[in-house]
Amino acid sequence: MSDHGLSLCTEKMRAAGVNQVAIDVFSHYYRLCERGETGIIPESSIAPLLDPPQLAEVEVTDEDALAALGATVMIKLNGGLGTSMGLEAAKTLLPVRDGKNFLDLIVDQVRFARQAHGVALPLLFMDSFRTQRDTLAHLARYPDLAVDGLPLDFVQNAEPKLRLDDLTPVEHPADPSLEWCPPGHGDLYTALWGSGILDALIEAGFRYAAVANGDNLGAAPNAVLAGWFAGTGAPYAAEVCPRTINDRKGGHLAIRRSDGQLILRDSAQTAPEDQVYFTDEHVHPYFHANNLWLDLMQVRDAMRERGGVLGLPLIRNEKTVDPADPTSTPVLQLESAMGAAIEVFAGARAIAVGRDRFLPVKTTNELLLLRSDVFSLGEDGRLVAAAAIPEIDLAGRYYKLVDDFEARVKVVPSLREADSLVVRGDWVFDAPAAVVGSVTLPEVGETRHYR
Repeated sequence: MSDHGLSLCTEKMRAAGVNQVAIDVFSHYYRLCERGETGIIPESSIAPLLDPPQLAEVEVTDEDALAALGATVMIKLNGGLGTSMGLEAAKTLLPVRDGKNFLDLIVDQVRFARQAHGVALPLLFMDSFRTQRDTLAHLARYPDLAVDGLPLDFVQNAEPKLRLDDLTPVEHPADPSLEWCPPGHGDLYTALWGSGILDALIEAGFRYAAVANGDNLGAAPNAVLAGWFAGTGAPYAAEVCPRTINDRKGGHLAIRRSDGQLILRDSAQTAPEDQVYFTDEHVHPYFHANNLWLDLMQVRDAMRERGGVLGLPLIRNEKTVDPADPTSTPVLQLESAMGAAIEVFAGARAIAVGRDRFLPVKTTNELLLLRSDVFSLGEDGRLVAAAAIPEIDLAGRYYKLVDDFEARVKVVPSLREADSLVVRGDWVFDAPAAVVGSVTLPEVGETRHYR
């Protein structure tokens, strides 16, 4: 049955024009799936990462920092639609500050660094088939952005969603586009290799890549980090941040006891009995920021040696074919995480950075924060915390979707003196106001206005 399913999948991919490298990678994960691979990493098999080097203590000469940044390309993951927030276009098109969206602020960061350091610093987006058109249309307003000979984007591969019951490609005549999904951001390496972009970057004289999520505005160009990474000679490095009691969901790096190799463990790879260790900030004191540094030549060597299949751990993602319809056909998406590549590269490194390098927007909680006076927007396109960051917890019933959030938060309250803001009911913010200390707004059965 599974051989038949794999054959149907590969035929479908070839008919859609998917390149052979991507088909080979999909086939690899399909076989892992049919063998029942879970990707579970027992706590007993790892040791915590306790003492990574600290960016604040790194010493790099100005000359070395500039040389490394001049050989660096910025790559932003831009395949997500932000469906969990009710969006139907690229998440990076969502306005964040002063009328600017993620794309605008990323461009501001790159252009500022180019001017300040006199470097080319190409910017590439890894788009998906769902985000490419809107992204490129928006970037067209920046005619100076592209670096000669290099594109502004490359496209993440697509693969069939699998029926959960028999692992055959799902059919959804009502919207055939929903039969396809991206293979997770672990596809970064496959897409770079299969598209020819990896070779093009190297041939253009670029040696390093700084990779980060498009919705993380903290991952701005950083010459010191570039200089540190180049100086290590490592093939790969990951940025980590100190965990707090609120940082329970993100993956973490650990040291595999069998060989001393750094690996990434996510919650989906943690057994239920080990979750108590996974979520304990004292056991695993750093979380993975998903900001990566790659030596492009060493990545190319690894891809060549492995025939384009790095062999990252499988992530089984169970969903329905129509994410908006829980009654539609149950499906399985075969994915991988780009950060898991750390275990592929001997000599991979980690570096601890400040929380200013990690400013993601996963929910409207973070969106409220970034729009508030807790942060100021500099001319370099970076958002800088001007006060202690309070805890924000907005009731999903009223604020989860961006449209609902925008309807209720018409004037962002001052949060500079806030310790926490918990909103349980239907509260509207439509006039200047301040949150001081810890404030909880209860469910009262009707719409209320915060003053």
